[in-house]
Amino acid sequence: MAKLTLGIIGGGQLGSMLCIAAKKIGINTIIFCDDENAPGKNFCDEFIFGKYESISNIEEFSKKVDLVTYEFENIPYETLKYINKIKKVLPKPKINKIIQNRLTEKDFLNSCNIRTVNYVSINSYKDLKSNSNLLPGILKTCTMGYDGKGQIKINSDNNLEDIVINKDEKYILEKIVNIKKEISIIITRYGQNKFEIYEPIENLHEDQILKYSKIPANIGNEILEKSTDWAKIISEELDYIGTLCVEYFIDKNDNLYVNEVAPRVHNSGHLTINTHNVNQFENHIRAICGLEKILTKKICNGKMINLLGEDINVYRNKKFNSNEFFFDYLKKDIKPKRKMGHITILEK
Repeated sequence: MAKLTLGIIGGGQLGSMLCIAAKKIGINTIIFCDDENAPGKNFCDEFIFGKYESISNIEEFSKKVDLVTYEFENIPYETLKYINKIKKVLPKPKINKIIQNRLTEKDFLNSCNIRTVNYVSINSYKDLKSNSNLLPGILKTCTMGYDGKGQIKINSDNNLEDIVINKDEKYILEKIVNIKKEISIIITRYGQNKFEIYEPIENLHEDQILKYSKIPANIGNEILEKSTDWAKIISEELDYIGTLCVEYFIDKNDNLYVNEVAPRVHNSGHLTINTHNVNQFENHIRAICGLEKILTKKICNGKMINLLGEDINVYRNKKFNSNEFFFDYLKKDIKPKRKMGHITILEK
């Protein structure tokens, strides 16, 4: 039987890890990426460099693969839709269209009776002035932006004059809640009511970039059950196939809010490579390729630390203990606040 060839759109660290997981279970990978120096080049079987809007690149890529997935959500919807006419794309393009826009994402979550922070659509400076009841808040572009990009914190009416509203951009204003803790649920849906779910992961962000994650999260049973149930509801309502991450806020009164949904494998799930028998990347590939669902079990507790910018150089020359696992993403350029690698430390 010929090997299955999986197409992956995007060649960052998530794409790289998908390639590693695919190779482990005998699946070839071809990456299609608009970054000629993407680190995924080091891990895939073939690399196609080109623009995501290029029909010739799309067709070349699609003809070489059996099915397609992606490592990030900000891929043009029309690109995914076009590819899906040639080869199946999972998660489905229509899911990506909902999630890649912060306003439609939150509208979807509220339609599922899932709590989010209070929010409103902002199209002008007048809208901002008339919704000052949501301050302090965060003004975000509806599309694009990650790791804190495309976001402005507004403390009060006093600094509204400093805000620039681009008439060609759509925004969402989200009310700030008094956050006690942030957690995430990594869930893989194989089909209707067929899941593999990792227990909640506790996350700490610095400058709106994930700094570290640990498992288990220090939370009570009520939060554990509600966060897991909401992740199931979200993946069922989306008819999702593959691995999905739901990020949550917990406020000082132990109210749970969904912050964001990532329709893909996620940074906070990197530790599953070492803490579980089947990691988030392998579960994603198994689900989208229609392979056997293996009962996912935790081997041990652990924490993951993101290595940003120049931090990577320290770790490249470091000796590690038997319970420490260092991952170098092999990115060509070192930039401040750029995720260059991570280290996972298991509890002895």
